[in-house]
Amino acid sequence: MAKSRNNLLGVGGQRGKLSRGDRQGSAPSPDAAERRTAAAEAKQELLRKMRERVGADDEQESSEQQESQK
Repeated sequence: MAKSRNNLLGVGGQRGKLSRGDRQGSAPSPDAAERRTAAAEAKQELLRKMRERVGADDEQESSEQQESQK
């Protein structure tokens, strides 16, 4: 029986996934690490503010519930 030559899926292997910068051949910029740390700090600050807001809301709700029970 002859081999089927129509099904060539995967014959050439898989291409590795490259980031856009890697495809364009650019090297990481000198301040890339600085931008990453600044972004991480901004994220931490945002999370802290959100947690404070949620905590303040919870305290208000609990105090309102206690007053309504009296």
